[in-house]
Amino acid sequence: MCESIADKPAFKEAFAKRRCLVLADGFYEWQPTGAKTKQPYLIRMLDQQPFAFAGLWERWHDKERGDMIESCTIGTVPPNALCAPIHNRMPAILAREDYAAWLGEVEASADELKGLLKPCPPELMEAVKIGPAIGNVKNDGPELIDRVSA
Repeated sequence: MCESIADKPAFKEAFAKRRCLVLADGFYEWQPTGAKTKQPYLIRMLDQQPFAFAGLWERWHDKERGDMIESCTIGTVPPNALCAPIHNRMPAILAREDYAAWLGEVEASADELKGLLKPCPPELMEAVKIGPAIGNVKNDGPELIDRVSA
């Protein structure tokens, strides 16, 4: 997505005018392990500190319901060496020093902004193998992110 974020009609205006940070302390990916099985992973920073995805937000009118909808999307990039064995894309994680430019607080060209959208250095991250309970919305609790053995 990020490779064409400034050009795709669906994102072009939001990229120019409505960039945001989507805060997180991790994200999940599922690695296929068989025809019908997948292994979930929690991917987070090694220091377990919060970070920010490169986001875009939009406001649009739902003609069927008559509601004004505010939504956002997270940009994706090719995976780094840590994520590549698990999934073919990963969220664009911004470096802290790039937050001001992404938010428009510091002047940056479209090309400079696109240059911020790259895979996070893998040495800053870890992939934690977790149990399959994370894949069911009925489940909730801190035990969902407990590491499972190999």
